[in-house]
Amino acid sequence: MDNVVSEFISDELHEECGVFGIYDLAGGEVASSIYYGLFALQHRGQESCGIAVSDTNGPKGVVKSCKGMGLVNEVFNPDNLSNLHGNIGVGHVRYSTAGASSVENTQPLVLNYVKGTLALAHNGNLTNAPELKNELSYTGAIFQTTIDSEVIAYHIARERLNTPNVESAVKNAMMKIKGAYSLIVMSPRKLIGARDPFGFRPLVIGKRDNAYVLASETCALDAVSAEFVRDVQPGEIVTIGADGIESDTSLCIQKPARCIFEYIYFARPDSYLDGVSVYNSRIMAGKILAQMHPCEADIVVGVPDSGNVAAMGFSLESGIPYGMGFIKNSYVGRTFIKPKQSVRESSVKIKLNVLKEVVNGKRVVMIDDSIVRGTTSERIVRMLKTAGAKEVHVRISSPPFLNPCYFGTDVPSCDQLIAHNNTVEEICKMLGADSLGYLDGERLSELIAGDSGYCDACFSGRYPVDPPQDDIRGDYDK
Repeated sequence: MDNVVSEFISDELHEECGVFGIYDLAGGEVASSIYYGLFALQHRGQESCGIAVSDTNGPKGVVKSCKGMGLVNEVFNPDNLSNLHGNIGVGHVRYSTAGASSVENTQPLVLNYVKGTLALAHNGNLTNAPELKNELSYTGAIFQTTIDSEVIAYHIARERLNTPNVESAVKNAMMKIKGAYSLIVMSPRKLIGARDPFGFRPLVIGKRDNAYVLASETCALDAVSAEFVRDVQPGEIVTIGADGIESDTSLCIQKPARCIFEYIYFARPDSYLDGVSVYNSRIMAGKILAQMHPCEADIVVGVPDSGNVAAMGFSLESGIPYGMGFIKNSYVGRTFIKPKQSVRESSVKIKLNVLKEVVNGKRVVMIDDSIVRGTTSERIVRMLKTAGAKEVHVRISSPPFLNPCYFGTDVPSCDQLIAHNNTVEEICKMLGADSLGYLDGERLSELIAGDSGYCDACFSGRYPVDPPQDDIRGDYDK
């Protein structure tokens, strides 16, 4: 597609991340558990990561941290992990868009202030961060990063000066910030988890012996042998202290707006989000596609990884055999979250290879989770046809992207969305496919067992809260 802009919009606030926290009430070391938890969440961010730990039985306010650019197994090693002594800690994996990929923006953020220390990990995107940052700047705040997580940390620290405990400070800060946030906050003696009232981003609670765990997804609990306890409710604040766990649900609302794209793409298929199996959601998406967009074909293949399960669903519903059409190089990060178009395209070349024996001479149904700009899909269709596929019928397990997202998913501005200014027939021609079918937006609720509390604004334009008047994502650090 010739008219695609070569770079993402500069949207430093706009990130998809993974958070993990643990408090061992028995005093055991937690750094290695955080490492394995982050490893399980690596799919949520591959540009940077970090761990911060403290000892609740040691000197108050001493936090040891290690952060860096790269994958979890690139940043951490036995030597630096062995220096992270403590029984309470928080970790983070992150990706950013163009202009914000720097070590200064890695998390967890660690703040030293008059009441002690705070370490914070954040997944999401605030819609009112520029106003809040401006307000803080005029009262003397000096910012070290260009991420909205620092705005949250400042507000918690300021509220803590006038509140009896850190969980009250978190609650007061939540009443000022707007948008999407799943937070894990470590104070010297407590670990706090908080989720915005709409529940855009997931957050779960686990338990292992005498340790409590907070994480973005249940797959991270499995990685550290923790038992799933429950999801943090949208709007809930959970506080883990020496006496166990406490809950504050006073900010919860009646109708949340969980991000539907978590089920379609972001989450790992072995995770459960708000009681719903991601695997089952993707199977259902494939079945719906087969019902709505049937075709005559010899084999169904999925584009790894998030297209594979939907392809199985399409096969089950249609009776067309499922096959493994691609070999994936697992050491290459997700193409959807690369900062530049040139990087994204070169990644496709080394990320996927077609199994010619599987597709040669056959009519192929290719299942993928989404089409954003179209260049990646066009290249994959071409790869299949070069390998000998007679026909390629593309089926997408999400509706067309028509609107930007302001709540933490990297859906860019409208001018970069192929579906915004092109019909399905035009997109099909651009891809070089023989047919193209998207999931019907009216059937999205079936992916999460009829639960109506979800956000599909990137598809429908129905934002659960008023979006900014301007696309402020690229203006935050100006």
